[in-house]
Amino acid sequence: MGEATVRKVLMDAPASLEIGSESASAAGASPAAGHFRIFNRIVDWITSERMQLLNITDRVNEIVTKSGIRDGLIHLQSLHTTTALFLNEWQDALLQDVRLFLEEAIERDRYYRHNDPVHSDCERQNADAHLRGMMMGQTLCLQVRNAKLLLGTWQSIILAEFDGPRSRSVAVQICGI
Repeated sequence: MGEATVRKVLMDAPASLEIGSESASAAGASPAAGHFRIFNRIVDWITSERMQLLNITDRVNEIVTKSGIRDGLIHLQSLHTTTALFLNEWQDALLQDVRLFLEEAIERDRYYRHNDPVHSDCERQNADAHLRGMMMGQTLCLQVRNAKLLLGTWQSIILAEFDGPRSRSVAVQICGI
């Protein structure tokens, strides 16, 4: 089975686990009522720029809906050290400010040992991308309420690419009832 096939299987067949009490079944409740479940997915994006911000809120909400979990927690984890996940308002001027902040806070063209062949075998020259990912973080944990993400009015989930263009994966785990 090739890597692409394995990835497809992971994406199409979510792993789930249900834990419930016998008393719920004995009381005539439906088998899923009150059962704690865990739902997993790996979700992929293909980026087109070296630094790119993607609004992944709608796609994550679709996964929450498909999970069948009404109340619980969702954990998002980037599977890459040169990306980040964060919450913020999805507004063009602010997104440009975020990009400028990240470019100024961690300059691409300064000297990094990671980029120096004397000290590192990395050929991508991407130390700045690693540092941006570390600064912003690669995980989020949010609440699921009434089968939807609980977000503030202006909050969006943003996947930040710092070393594109590349294929990127985010692991999604939803736990609850």
